[in-house]
Amino acid sequence: MKCPFCSRDNTRVIDSRPADDNNSIRRRRLCDACHKRFTTYEKVETIPLIVIKKDNNREQFDRSKIAAGILRACHKRPISANEINKLVDDIETEIFNMEEKEITSKVIGEIVMDKLKDLEAVAYVRFASVYREFKDINTFMDELKKILDK
Repeated sequence: MKCPFCSRDNTRVIDSRPADDNNSIRRRRLCDACHKRFTTYEKVETIPLIVIKKDNNREQFDRSKIAAGILRACHKRPISANEINKLVDDIETEIFNMEEKEITSKVIGEIVMDKLKDLEAVAYVRFASVYREFKDINTFMDELKKILDK
């Protein structure tokens, strides 16, 4: 493992333990060259999941795209980074538990919206407005009414 500070290859593991999600291993490492410490996470490699986009293009599943969308929706909201990471973990787990080789972006978007709805209403509406491509104020108001009715 390369040191992120000095880029040397001589690092060693000084502590290993299960991560908070119990799906990965957290390793504390020490660089023998610069003596700085850093943390790495090790996950089981899964079968590649292909996402079918709206235009029928296919691309490999990318967790960071979900995280980026959720971060934009949660911008300036009272949601901690840990809550966002847990949400992304839950979404990823749900997607992989479907045990499909291909999944549509529509299914992923609906899962994200279901999880966001339970977490924070404003973040949910922000995400939904982009995901559902609200064309005018009436469709936006319809979505707000659905939230208020619940």
